[in-house]
Amino acid sequence: MLDFPRWKIASILGLLACLMALAIPSFFPEDQTKAWGWIPHPRVNLGLDLAGGSYLLLEADTADLAKTRINTMRDQIQSEMSRAPAIDIGDIATDNGKISFMLRDVTKIDAARERLNKLTAGAGLTGQRDWDLNVVDSTRVVMTPTRAGLDQAISQAMGDATEVVRKRIDELGTKEPTIVRQGSDRIVVQVPGLQNPQALKELIGKTAKLEFKMVDETPISPEDAAKGIVPLGTQLLADAEGGPGGKILVKRQAILTGDQLVTASQSNKQEDNAPIVNFTFNSEGGKKFARITQTNIGKRFAVVLDNTVISAPRINTEILGGSGYIEGNFTVDSANQLAIALRSGKLPVALKVVEERTVGPDLGADSIHAGVLACTIAVIAVMIFMFVTYGRFGVYANLAVIINVVVIVGVLALLNSTLTLPGIAGFVLTVGTAVDANVLINERIREERRRGRSVLQSVELGYKEASRTIFEANVTHAISAIIMLLMGSGPIRGFAIVLLIGIGTSVFTAVVFTRMLVVTWIRRARPTDMNI
Repeated sequence: MLDFPRWKIASILGLLACLMALAIPSFFPEDQTKAWGWIPHPRVNLGLDLAGGSYLLLEADTADLAKTRINTMRDQIQSEMSRAPAIDIGDIATDNGKISFMLRDVTKIDAARERLNKLTAGAGLTGQRDWDLNVVDSTRVVMTPTRAGLDQAISQAMGDATEVVRKRIDELGTKEPTIVRQGSDRIVVQVPGLQNPQALKELIGKTAKLEFKMVDETPISPEDAAKGIVPLGTQLLADAEGGPGGKILVKRQAILTGDQLVTASQSNKQEDNAPIVNFTFNSEGGKKFARITQTNIGKRFAVVLDNTVISAPRINTEILGGSGYIEGNFTVDSANQLAIALRSGKLPVALKVVEERTVGPDLGADSIHAGVLACTIAVIAVMIFMFVTYGRFGVYANLAVIINVVVIVGVLALLNSTLTLPGIAGFVLTVGTAVDANVLINERIREERRRGRSVLQSVELGYKEASRTIFEANVTHAISAIIMLLMGSGPIRGFAIVLLIGIGTSVFTAVVFTRMLVVTWIRRARPTDMNI
């Protein structure tokens, strides 16, 4: 019991001092801590409900994803059938969510089936394929997307979309945003400190599907354009530059896509200082871009963003080096947002905002005030009870509670954690239960004194015997917190994190720290009796 050498005392005090020092910046405004220069100043980040900010609930457009899968499969079928030796097929129809086409040579049906099977794959562990392949009347091939295949595509697209949204928000420089999936087709976005949800919606909602397509100069009548009647292999897209009828005819097949971009940044055009977006392709994309511009000099190509032509320049010379720029009716902010969207990659599925909220900082300040008040009341009430009940040993427990509160803040700052309103609830709960270990220890010491043991024996047995119960109680407590952390989301995770940290720090301060204080007192005073 008295085995507390100076190095151990110094280690305990040094550890607690370091953790308490880490908590100091969190009690000062952020603009003041930035002026501290080289001095480390980690701080606890405040969540949306405390700092205010923007909340968005995004929902995937699964119907658009299903349509995109059909169009992609149609293009793959055309490419596969044109591969040597080519298999002659009729026009490909995409009606009623299915793909169908006729074989001109019935003897090629087996060869066509073999090629088409390569375009399908298993849908997870369901035992189904992502596409059903059927031959009708010996000449007509019908491909139908399966439910299992669509579900798998939605799940994969939502996983990728969550990462794309996270990259775009990180580019804004916001602290500790929360981006989590909700259900099968929704994403929750919480950005503390951001009071302008409109800019956030514009950035997140931009699919950023960048394509380069050749312009088709074939003249079509306004009547045909209005009815959507266009030559085979072409499509009419909206023209942001305001061409005739607001539409422009382009080849359906993209010659290059934004998937091969490596960088994108906002800049200004030298001639008129207009905002533009510079981009650079990877080596493969750069070679392809150079080859395309070399073989199409004098022709126009369209820069298509989210199915809208934002620019359609004429190729005057080959473009080497794999870089270029996109111009349009940009502002500096819109050009910067486009650059961010292109850098983070395109969204694999369109997202629409189904719910939005803006939490004002005043509401967060009220929450902080209420949380601090609740914590203060809890600490004072616990301290009074411990002092009245256990005297000197209650003072030691109270000192441990105060240090525990500051240490929790220090650990949260060290981990760069975000404190939310449920986190404050976990904080208050931790303070209320922080003295549980001391109650067990003190009651065991009382019991040993009643049995007639000496002061030293009572204290030693009290800490030794109570430690097992303290350990088991806190392990079960921690298991519940870990389950909430692993399986919960948002507020539940915030509560669990604070609770877990509080369990660890309270056990250390309530057992190790108070034991050190008691040993120091016994060494100095050598008491023959004690009131507890």
